[in-house]
Amino acid sequence: MNSSKQTGPATSNYRWVICALLFFSTTFNYMDRQVISYLKEFFCTPAAQGGFGWSNTDFAYLTSFFTGIYAGMTVLVGWIIDKIGTKLGLALSLIVWSVCGIANAFVGRLVMMHVLVRSAFGFGEAGNFPASIKTVAEWFPKRERALATGIFNSGSNFGAMLAALFVPWCMVYFGDQKGWKMAFILTGASGFIWLFFWFWLYETPAKQKRVSQAELNYIRIDDEPASETNGDKGKVSWGRLFGYRQTWSFFFGKFLTDGVWWFYLFWLPDYLIKQFHMAKTQVIMPTFIVYGVAIIGSIYGGSIPMTLIKKGMPVYKARMTAMFIIAVFPLAVLTTQYFGNVEHFGRMASVLAVAVICIGAAAHQAWSANLFTTVSDMFPKKTVASVTGIGTMAGGIGGVIIQMLAGRLTDVFKQTPQTAYLIMFIICALSYLIAWGVMKALVPRHKPITDL
Repeated sequence: MNSSKQTGPATSNYRWVICALLFFSTTFNYMDRQVISYLKEFFCTPAAQGGFGWSNTDFAYLTSFFTGIYAGMTVLVGWIIDKIGTKLGLALSLIVWSVCGIANAFVGRLVMMHVLVRSAFGFGEAGNFPASIKTVAEWFPKRERALATGIFNSGSNFGAMLAALFVPWCMVYFGDQKGWKMAFILTGASGFIWLFFWFWLYETPAKQKRVSQAELNYIRIDDEPASETNGDKGKVSWGRLFGYRQTWSFFFGKFLTDGVWWFYLFWLPDYLIKQFHMAKTQVIMPTFIVYGVAIIGSIYGGSIPMTLIKKGMPVYKARMTAMFIIAVFPLAVLTTQYFGNVEHFGRMASVLAVAVICIGAAAHQAWSANLFTTVSDMFPKKTVASVTGIGTMAGGIGGVIIQMLAGRLTDVFKQTPQTAYLIMFIICALSYLIAWGVMKALVPRHKPITDL
């Protein structure tokens, strides 16, 4: 514990500049990731009509391979970032995913070629969240970490919003045959702008000359000893981390809920097209609104524990209380297909269905902001990226299962896609309360790890 008694605002606020950098890295991460969902209609259009002729299952294979590689590599990448530090680790991750994103434009129409490139793309993208969560742990006291995580995590929604506008525009402006290539090239290349600002503005708190001593004391107010993690060379094996119930709590929290967000990311445009017969340009506004509302959920959800902590509630209890409240809101998604019934609600059906999905998406991001923060609540900073990688791997596995299920169901119920999506929305609605129950059973009380 740092000896400083300071509890109020610091004289400088440079930590929020770092939070802004993480926001934009996450924005580029998700903008590049989301390109593929807005190209699904083109990829699945029969070759005779100018498309690639893929099936829904083909598309599910593509997104699932990406998710699987992303999931598997987060464990390795998280461990690497704990060793080389966040500055270099996040920069290398962005370079890899940007280059691979551009490469997707040059592999033609064969599914397997896209799968190979998209898998390498997943390896690069795997570094963003382990590095970002570790950075938040380095730069923020516990009371502010959920808010900081909520802010940078909202970049995932902002990136999805940009993709919702940009990719359909590319398809219209350049034409289908050139537009899909330009979507990959331009979104991939844009990430390199961020690198300049990252190398210019980022350094660990102790080495950052723009940080006042007062702010540094505030950042360290509840630190464990020897917490300047980029300089900590202690080795902690993955096997040892798996020996803690806290690791499994985060593992199952991610496994049971991350797939819901993957479903929204990759299948929401398809749902709108099939349920309401929208053209590809008509899905822009609904998806834009969904991800915009999710930004509010991410930031507000991250602020709930801070409010409870200020009222005297212990950190872990505040976190879990907030997560339980948040977990109730996705139950609204159970009504998506009821409100989406065009025969009953006419033109308002799509508006009502999108409104319900907005609640689910906002709740997911609020949940995610708090779930990520449980890692830095319970583990030493030197292990945060590794544990985050383990949980993100679990979330990716859940994402693969959800996407393969969505692909299979939409093929099986090709004539009645409403049935397929009804099943998917039931899963989306119930996942969070189940996850909360599992996490609470594994860690009923706050038990920070002190022996690593």
